[in-house]
Amino acid sequence: MFKIFKGFYKVKNTRTVPLLEILSMAVETLWNNKLRTGLTMLGVIIGISSVIAITSVGQGVQKNVEQEIQALGTDVIQILAGAARSGNVRQGIGSSSTLTWEDAKAIATQAPSAQMVSAYLQRNAQVVYAGQNTSTTIYGTDLNYPEVRNTHTQQGRYFTQSELDDAAQLAIIGPTVQKTLFAQGANVIGERIRIQREAYEVIGVMEPKGAQGPMDRDDQIFIPLTTMSGRLVGNNALVGVSVSGILVKGANPEQLEAAQFQVTNLLRLRHNIYPPQADDFRLTNQADIVSTFTNVVGLFTVMVVAIAGISLVVGGIGIANIMLVSVVERTREIGIRKAVGATNSAILNQFLAEAIVISIVGGGIGVGTGILIAFVSASIFKFPFIISFLSIIAGFGLSLTVGLLAGVIPARNASKLDPITALRSD
Repeated sequence: MFKIFKGFYKVKNTRTVPLLEILSMAVETLWNNKLRTGLTMLGVIIGISSVIAITSVGQGVQKNVEQEIQALGTDVIQILAGAARSGNVRQGIGSSSTLTWEDAKAIATQAPSAQMVSAYLQRNAQVVYAGQNTSTTIYGTDLNYPEVRNTHTQQGRYFTQSELDDAAQLAIIGPTVQKTLFAQGANVIGERIRIQREAYEVIGVMEPKGAQGPMDRDDQIFIPLTTMSGRLVGNNALVGVSVSGILVKGANPEQLEAAQFQVTNLLRLRHNIYPPQADDFRLTNQADIVSTFTNVVGLFTVMVVAIAGISLVVGGIGIANIMLVSVVERTREIGIRKAVGATNSAILNQFLAEAIVISIVGGGIGVGTGILIAFVSASIFKFPFIISFLSIIAGFGLSLTVGLLAGVIPARNASKLDPITALRSD
């Protein structure tokens, strides 16, 4: 079936017909049956475009999530308070007051692999300014939070140690809160907003971080942890200041495992937890989240690409079916060609050429369509536009293979037709 690439076939007058003429005849035949040719190509186009588009979208989404998590720091361990129980109903993680600010301070001084530690207290609250109001997330934080979370102010400043000690009523707002409460372009520094009926002076605006899944990381307000604990929540821990979570930043991602081991043992000692008792806290590792998500997206992409590959099989069946019909329709033409000296290999090459042209043109259109779909999807859903040349080469190679395989049987049947019988055909 690869004789087509040798570029000739012989007729009675011994003239050698080059590859270009074979392809020209194939294109002319297909062009004369445009509708049938287009429908035959459709399966190949759908299969190739699906493979390329799905691969690109999967890689783009994966890259986007990796960037978002890395923006929060891949060298960070998050410790969440345990889950409270109401009767036999277990509440969500962080609903119990099992972590304290003192735990965070102990980790900072007693865990050698912990480079920096930050504690935070989180609640939802209604915020009001000049008749405008919004429901947002309030974070009570310490001074280390911006560095650990890799988030800083783009306007104004963060609060100081003395303001943290004095439980000052100060607020740093996120860009979404700024757009919701204030007029566009307004200078918000020095303005006073009300959180649970108490006034807070705005001293800064955080840099935009975008959304992470359903959570808008710009729809947040940061106030001193002492203010949050004393005025909005209350010290509801048995000992010390209760916190929702603790962030531990390692010197580098390689030290996270050691830091996680040290932190776990330290908190168990502080909370008097001994086997077989369950921990009253939970640790999550940002690097593990990235790895898990990458594996999940990778498996999902492979699964969907495999499903899309079925379209190529369907496309190949379509090519084979149309080529078989074409052999039947052109029986008399084949007989005439054989009568004037066309060899079996010449007929074989002719029908193989038609199948290959269909698959190559369909593959080319499919590649272009897949790239276009991937680009439009990336533009609409705001993730990186990534095209793998390997997927293009693989897709195009698959289309060529499908064309060859689908054309072999019809071409072989055409080449073996008896010229006398073919000429008698209606």
